Amino acid sequence: MLAHDEGAAMKPHGKAPPRVQSLADLGRIKRDLAAAQAREAAALAERQQAERRALAEKNLFTRAVGAVQPLPDRGRAVLPVVPPAPIAVQQQRDDQAVLREAISDEFDFSTLLDVDDALSFRRPGIGTDVTRKLRKGHWSLQRELDLHGLRTDAAREALAAFVREAHRHGVRCVRVVHGKGLGSPGKTPVLKAKVQGWLIQKNEVLAFVQATPSEGGAGALLVLLRPSGPVL
Repeated sequence: MLAHDEGAAMKPHGKAPPRVQSLADLGRIKRDLAAAQAREAAALAERQQAERRALAEKNLFTRAVGAVQPLPDRGRAVLPVVPPAPIAVQQQRDDQAVLREAISDEFDFSTLLDVDDALSFRRPGIGTDVTRKLRKGHWSLQRELDLHGLRTDAAREALAAFVREAHRHGVRCVRVVHGKGLGSPGKTPVLKAKVQGWLIQKNEVLAFVQATPSEGGAGALLVLLRPSGPVL
């Protein structure tokens, strides 16, 4: 009767506790309760240890360096970050191309020159009227290169770069001053023949003639370059 009353009393609260029928059942229940309490205690201890570990990691820097103080404001100006200048990649390629240009001193150009009152040159397909107009100033001079005082290697590189840049910018007519050789040993114009040979090897050159007396005479050449659009 007692067991029936206990079951009725526990029914509104859910599942009835196990019925104790012997001392063995009572001992088992105690052990289960103790085990549950031990598990709860272990879980609580683990949570507390995790919290302490997180707090220790959070304060690790402070414990390592000790107390810190902000630096005093010395009124320093904050300068804007200036971006690096753009690299002129195309210009570098052009410069390298100039250095790679091979114009030889051994090139035999004598058969390519027109022998008239003054030596001149015109590429195949270019008529004699072009050299005639060049002598008469049909094309206005736009640039000039003076090679006075330069050694052979320096003069060759300077001429190659000058012609290439002039053509690149759409220049048609230039003057190259190589000198008459009056200051050279034996008064021989060393650069004159070399400049003629170098110009013939340049694809940008269509023709050249000896300059008129008023423009340098035997010490200079008037050079006509291929047409080319200006650099954009």
